Amino acid sequence: MNTIIILAVTIAACFALRNPIKKAPMAFYVLSVLVVVAFLMLDQLGASRAVRLAFFWTMQKCLVPLALFIVVMYIGVFSRSSKVSLWLRPIRAELSIIAWILSLGHVVRYLQSYLNPLFSGVSLKVNIILGIIVAIVLFILLILLGVTSFRFVKKRMSTDAWKNLQKLAYPFFALTYVHLLFLLMPSAMHGGKAATFSVALYSVIFIAYFILRPLRAIQDRKAASEPAAVEG
Repeated sequence: MNTIIILAVTIAACFALRNPIKKAPMAFYVLSVLVVVAFLMLDQLGASRAVRLAFFWTMQKCLVPLALFIVVMYIGVFSRSSKVSLWLRPIRAELSIIAWILSLGHVVRYLQSYLNPLFSGVSLKVNIILGIIVAIVLFILLILLGVTSFRFVKKRMSTDAWKNLQKLAYPFFALTYVHLLFLLMPSAMHGGKAATFSVALYSVIFIAYFILRPLRAIQDRKAASEPAAVEG
């Protein structure tokens, strides 16, 4: 239930904050950095149980960054002339950057727990090794896509190079789904209701995206070729 609530609130916030984000994106980047710093310093700040619980659900479990990435994903599913696309597409890059910054808190918190077993020589199960590999690849893709989402970086790259690099978003989304399964399936297979629900929810979201996004691309190519066909 918390997953649905956070996803719904995040989607609503993207619509409600569209104009402020478009007008002053740097303010939201700075705010995101401050949120990550606060999350990583909860012990030093002597945070209350309520604050820790809020950060646990939003940051440690990466639900807010994930919800933002889902919004970014689905913007590409709507036609450019749709109301959703016209409203949110102008801040798609900004939402990606905010999600990227916020996800760094999750990455930093878990990076040590992933890397220590890998380099300690401890015998690990195959599923754990695969989970670590997926997490590392995700981290690399996260850095590449996050850095190149900034407009000043984009301007320094050739159009073709930037477009080709941004295509890495598709394997990133796919590996994010795989990463979620690695995290949730053990609990789900042992009867965890919350994990089972999350697996079902994210499966619907990601599988639907992997079906709808190619269909949108086909429709967009078809629409783009129609004027040429008429002129010919």
